[in-house]
Amino acid sequence: MLETRNLSVFYGRHRALENVSVSVSKGEIVVMLGANGAGKSTFLRAVAGQTRKTEGGAVLMDGTDITRRPPHEIVETGVALVPEDRGIFADLTVQENLTLGAYPARARAGEVQNLERVLSLFPKLQVRRKQIVRTMSGGERQMVAIGRAMMSAPTILLLDEPSLGLAPLLCSELFRTLTRIKDTGVGIFLVEQNAKQSLAIADRGYLLDNGHVVGADNAKALASDEKVKAAYLGG
Repeated sequence: MLETRNLSVFYGRHRALENVSVSVSKGEIVVMLGANGAGKSTFLRAVAGQTRKTEGGAVLMDGTDITRRPPHEIVETGVALVPEDRGIFADLTVQENLTLGAYPARARAGEVQNLERVLSLFPKLQVRRKQIVRTMSGGERQMVAIGRAMMSAPTILLLDEPSLGLAPLLCSELFRTLTRIKDTGVGIFLVEQNAKQSLAIADRGYLLDNGHVVGADNAKALASDEKVKAAYLGG
């Protein structure tokens, strides 16, 4: 299980996060909802070790404190982040991007099996294995980004706005794939603007406002809450 306990992040005097406590276990999808600027991306970067501005609290993976470890060590504990900008190597092929995802020591022995799993989740990548990524559509690039993260054999997958910029049909396909990833036993912590579809596939959710968790419940309860509907679901 991945959990944060009273995690706080400050940029100078600016508080980006304060006392954020959340958790996600294997085989579940947890979504964090919040307006732009609420601190959602900062939260994911802090968990993944990509910001050194953490000034309080702890990040634990299976009970081990990973709060101030560098990103490559955090990946080795089983935590993988797909950032909002996807972070893929656009001038490399699909195959090369996926192979780079298997670099962590935890993933090398199972590289062949992990590749088979990724290609079963994203059959289109099987056909496009030799294609240069920059020539692909936004949806296909997102497949590569998630596939590369899955190649690291994660226990917990962190996703920052994975549906951003995707057409509605591709969004639906993406969320179906996330449920399939969950079914493999991987836990997913999802930051999303698409509240309706993310709550439809999630088990639980948190509401983040101005750096604070202001609500938490199971996904069904959040989806039916009138205040959540007004704030995140369009009324």
